[in-house]
Amino acid sequence: MTRFREDSLLCGWLGTGAPDAATLLAQMGATRPLVCEPQAAIAAQSPFARLFTHCEGNLAVALLGRPRIAEGTPAAGPRPQDVAATVAALYRQRGTAMLQGLRGPFALALMDTAEKTLLLAVDRMGIEPMGFALVEDGIVFGRSLQAVTAHPKVGRRLAPQGLFDYLYAHMVPSPDSIYQGVQKLLPAQYLLWRAGRVEQGFYWQPRFGDDEKTEAFTPLAQTLQALLEESVKTALGEDRAGAFLSGGLDSSTVSGMLARLTGRAETFSIGFAAEGYDEMEYARLAVRHFGLSAHEYYVTPADVAAAIPLIARAYDEPFGNASAVPTYYCALRAREAGLPVLLAGDGGDEIFGGNARYAKQMVFELYQALPRPLRAGVIEPLAQRLPEGIALLRKLKSYVAQARVPLPDRLETYNFLHRDPIAEIFDPDFLRRVDAERPLAIQREVYFRTPARHPIDRMLYLDWKQTLADNDLRKVGRMTELAGVEVRYPMLDERLVEFAARLPPAYKVRGQTLRWFFKEALRDFLPAGIIAKPKHGFGLPFGVWMREDPELHALALASLRAFRARGILREAYLDRLIAAHESEHAGYYGVMIWVVMMLEQWLQAHPVSL
Repeated sequence: MTRFREDSLLCGWLGTGAPDAATLLAQMGATRPLVCEPQAAIAAQSPFARLFTHCEGNLAVALLGRPRIAEGTPAAGPRPQDVAATVAALYRQRGTAMLQGLRGPFALALMDTAEKTLLLAVDRMGIEPMGFALVEDGIVFGRSLQAVTAHPKVGRRLAPQGLFDYLYAHMVPSPDSIYQGVQKLLPAQYLLWRAGRVEQGFYWQPRFGDDEKTEAFTPLAQTLQALLEESVKTALGEDRAGAFLSGGLDSSTVSGMLARLTGRAETFSIGFAAEGYDEMEYARLAVRHFGLSAHEYYVTPADVAAAIPLIARAYDEPFGNASAVPTYYCALRAREAGLPVLLAGDGGDEIFGGNARYAKQMVFELYQALPRPLRAGVIEPLAQRLPEGIALLRKLKSYVAQARVPLPDRLETYNFLHRDPIAEIFDPDFLRRVDAERPLAIQREVYFRTPARHPIDRMLYLDWKQTLADNDLRKVGRMTELAGVEVRYPMLDERLVEFAARLPPAYKVRGQTLRWFFKEALRDFLPAGIIAKPKHGFGLPFGVWMREDPELHALALASLRAFRARGILREAYLDRLIAAHESEHAGYYGVMIWVVMMLEQWLQAHPVSL
């Protein structure tokens, strides 16, 4: 397997010298410079029709993605291809405030060489990434972290904190990165570098609703259906596109809307010959209901083994989401079918309230609503003395132990790194070099930054950053690009996001019912079986297959053996992990084995110093 197309790339520097700028840009992966001077360079390229550039005097603008100028914005150009020129004009008029008029997915680099100014920004949901490094005499930037670290003033040195964060979160949460001195922009964030001074901020914040303002259901349902159709229409544009189809609410909705708009929609579904993992029956239900043209593929253990080194090479940072494998094979089938674009359903759970943890956390929030003296002075001392032998009392004790932890920390109760004392997991020398609280500190900053008051909305906002921008969008975006297909996300259209945000929390999670409003509003559109299906996902049965398949078993164990010598995890912990996988729940412990294996595979594919 090979890469079929060059990567989308946007990179450069400002203020830091480069004797041979063209050669350095080439080392960073760029071959099409807009500006190429010793003290300033910017280059952009893309295999897809989603690159917009403009040069005018000292000002250069490069945009990757599918940016749009909001209607009614002063100086907005009449044609979509004028978007970079319009951004340049708006910047001259309004400075960074012009970002509020940008819509759609984008990564932006705007450089004014006369003013020694660089503006970097990414879209509201973080669909497009951007990394940067502040160096002694300037700034280096790039959509790819590999491009940033290729600059000699930055270099490729592993950050111990990034390694810890990866093992904690199974990816490296922004703003941190796996490399020392390199950071990543968060969704809706901008950075303005002007002659050595740095300004960072957020150009957009959502407006969330509350329980006191509940509009009539029927008009809201009609608005939702209209917005869904318009979002798919916008994502489709003038291109021929297919859709991912897992059989869940979002992929089924996108596929159905695509069929409504085009009369015929091609969909791509992945199955697994493993009990409890295959959801092909739901995808087929959507196919029959909407009259879709279906493409199906069953991933095998051999496919997984072949994809592991490919995935490790493909990512800028170690990436531990195993569903990258089915995503890649799904996109590959689309490319083989001649489709240049795939529509993905990612985001619906995070904007409409579809993750089980939202309902679960609200049960714990009932405890947090009790008076603090009652909790701390009466309930918690009593709970600690409850016997373990009686199941009901054991559950009550567990409930109090979890409920006393405030959000957002409580979301990590079941994290693998909380199962054992941290000192029994990590090598002591490595542990001294990191802040074990850093991943939680990142989550707290996002959770409490939102103006929302209700825990449901705060959890959603956190997931826009942590689950979508840092994880799912990186998974889908990188794997589709690797397969040579462009991906678009109708569910993350800003009009739909803003509409969903304003819905009252009870419309998102009603008791233990997830996505209540979305399901009720689409009962006349989606098949009843898909509305009623339990949430599953695009999970990979790696842990099960590792037990059964000799090739996967050998690859995983060889990776863990190699990882022992790196001085990060204690050898005894790795031994316990392997033993638990062999003797206990293979699927559960297979998750952490995959995470460690992919870290080792990434380190082998990206030789760097620690």
